[in-house]
Parts: sequence; C-alpha cells; structure tokens
Amino acid sequence: MKFGKILIACLLAVPLVPLHAQSAPQAFSQGRVVGADNALMPWRERPAVENRILTERLENLLPALMEETGFDMWLVLAREYAEDPVYFSLVPQPAHAARRTTMLVFVRGEEGFERLTVSRYPFGAPYTSAWSGGDLDEQWTALGKLIRQKNPRRIGINVSKEWPVADGLTHGLHRRLLSVLPDSFEDRLESAEPLVIRWVETRTPAEMEVYPHIVALARQVIAEAFSSRVITPGVTTTEDVSWYIRERFGELQLPIWFQPDVDLQRHGQACEKDAPACGSEGVIQRGDVLHTDVGICVLKLCTDTQEMGYVTRLGETSVPQGLLDALSIGNQWQDDLTNSFKTGLTGNQVLAANLEASQRRGVVAATYTHPIGFFGHSSGPTIGMWDNQGDTPVRGDWPVAAMTAYAIEGNIKATLPEWDDQWVQIKLEQTALFDGERVIYIAGRQTLWHLVQ
Repeated sequence: MKFGKILIACLLAVPLVPLHAQSAPQAFSQGRVVGADNALMPWRERPAVENRILTERLENLLPALMEETGFDMWLVLAREYAEDPVYFSLVPQPAHAARRTTMLVFVRGEEGFERLTVSRYPFGAPYTSAWSGGDLDEQWTALGKLIRQKNPRRIGINVSKEWPVADGLTHGLHRRLLSVLPDSFEDRLESAEPLVIRWVETRTPAEMEVYPHIVALARQVIAEAFSSRVITPGVTTTEDVSWYIRERFGELQLPIWFQPDVDLQRHGQACEKDAPACGSEGVIQRGDVLHTDVGICVLKLCTDTQEMGYVTRLGETSVPQGLLDALSIGNQWQDDLTNSFKTGLTGNQVLAANLEASQRRGVVAATYTHPIGFFGHSSGPTIGMWDNQGDTPVRGDWPVAAMTAYAIEGNIKATLPEWDDQWVQIKLEQTALFDGERVIYIAGRQTLWHLVQ
C-alpha cells in the first residue's frame, strides 16, 4: 500500500468544508478539502509510516548521495540530549533521545552499502548492530576497530563552519573519535557538509505522497481562524486568533515549530513603501486586512504558510477591487519566482532573476524564500533574506537540485484606491516542490481572499 493511501485510509468521514483562498490543485476537490478534525492518523500509527519512509531513504537515497559526494563512510555520533541535528532524520521512531551514546555508521564499500550501529541499545531494522554490550570505553574501542576493518578512504563527520545542520559533532565526541582512530586515519576525516545538506534537502516519492495532506491541514486551520467562527469584529484580537491557531493545532495533534503570528493592516495606519514589514496587533475591526504565518511538523515534514484575510465592512459582500488586484500582483510575483527555478542555478541567481522580473513589471516586492522539509528553515539554496535583497554568501551560493522543497515566501506592496492610495502589503508563503522541471504548490496556493463577514 502506498504511503498516501495509508494516510488517506485513516481519514474519517467528516463533512467537506470550504477552504477559501484556494486554487484547485489535485490535493483539493473544487476548492474544498477534508475538514481538519480527525484528518490525520493517531500518534500510535504514525511511527509505522515514518519508518517506511526512513527505510526507503536509507535503502535508495543515502547510497546514491554518498556516491554523489564521494564518501566511503559517514559517522553520525550523538549523546543523549545533545543529539546531532540530523540524528532524528536517520533513526526509526519512536525515538526521543540518543540513549547514552549512539553511533551510526554508513559504509559504501566492497560489501555493498551497510547501515551499522555501534550502540548499547541497538535499533534493529533498518540497521545492523556491529556491537552491543560493554561499557563506554569498549564502545569507542569497537568503533575504532570497525573503522580499521572497513578501511574507508574518505570519512565524513558532521563539522561545518557555515551550516549548523552539518555541525552536529560535539567537541567532546570529536576528541574521543580522534583518540580511537587507527594511525594515519585522521587525515581521512572530512566535513560531511555536502552529504548532510543533500540528505536534508532531498525529498522522496514516499514523502511526497503524504506531504500535501500535511500542508493542507495547516491551510485548513488558517481557513477556520480567518472566519466568523473565530473572529467577532470589535471584540477578537490578533492575539486571540494566534492562540486559537496554536490550540487548534494542539487539538489535532499537529506539533508547531513556532508560535503562530497574526497581524492586521488598517486604513489610516500608514504602511511605508520602504518598510520591510507592515502590520500591527490589536482588536480586529471591520475593514481590516489580516495576515497570519503558521508552521507545523508532522511525520518529520514541516510546513510554513502565510495567507491573507479581509474583514468585510457592514453592507459589503466581497473584497474591495484594490485588494483583489493586489493579491493578483502577489500571485504574479510568485509565478516570476518559480519560473526562475532551474537545476544548477544558485539561490542567488534565482533571486536575481526574480528581482529583475519585479523591476521590469514595476512591482514593489521582496523575496526571502527558503528550503523546507525536516526543518522549517531547512538546508539548501537561500533565495533572498527579508533584510538582504542581494547575494547571500555561502547559503545563497548553493545550487538548486531536483526533488527539493521550498517555502515560496515574500511580499509585494501596492497602493489601495479604497484606502486613499495607502500602501498595503501582501505577504504570501506556500510550500512547494521543485521536481527538476517545474515548481508545484503541493497543496495549492492562495488566489482568493479569506473573507470574515
């Protein structure tokens, strides 16, 4: 059974509810999506899905990435409560800590590809235990003997100056590793930075079976929050909505990775053309423009979503034309950005192409798109920063690769005739996959306003 079918099988028969602000991709049916209640499997059933995905990654993806980056051995060493950032992406669930000292050893050699552990508490499948038992000194001795036996030419360790995700080997563990290495093997140690980044940034077919459902759940909660079900104009505050979103995710057993943000823009409260961000907090009134930023992580996959809403004035039944036009400009900015993706281009080059397109169209825009996956702010090519619309050294120099996911994030500003030509900022962010040929919004994107009536 495919992973997506496993997930879908756990959906309960709840009524379909409108998901406003929607195009209608395959993940939806005519702009509708399954309601958020009970739309994801219980906690106890999730490890099986995670572990099937992990096994596929370890069997198919990791050997290819080690060959691509030229490593014969990759060591991931972790201690309890000081785990390497990539540790949990490599071990079967449920796992909450490294259990004393855990050593993962990946070997590409004459015996094929091996996934080994040198640990007091072996995992079992998908790993083979190379040692289990004895004290800590014996464990380190066993690791040294294993390295000598496998005799790798290039050994990757997780140390990095520029990428935190690839810098998980602690100073203490590094020193202990050096003490058990065979003579002359220290010169074989190299930063595993390129391997770590490629492991973290690459999405697999099994992950892409379930990822759209996870993103759709986050979007559904936004739709609930930006509705009269939650907001009473003149009473409800932006903080109330923020906490509604957080508590709603809690009810649905969807862990967040940051506190949901909600802000408003209002006629008469100036939004400066050159300001990096417009919006304030307070009591929501009729005629306000709303914005939210939310993120959850489920089945090891994270989302990052920003959408816009409008609170109708008395007698209004739709969004003012100026706001409709502004959102359309935002969608065009998204298209210009995603059309700039090409395998091998750096993040800085994609950014430059997007900025050139905005300038050519006369659009006031800012781009700050980032990879997403195991982490909300993941590793891979940085495409602009909110406080730097020029080249980003190192991270912006990383090339775009196929089967990588991104939070397509940024904003445009436009003058609003209904607000006496006051500037309004449209802040958008949606999770998407670059498959090597095109960028696909895996659970749609906002093309219509959320309407609070």
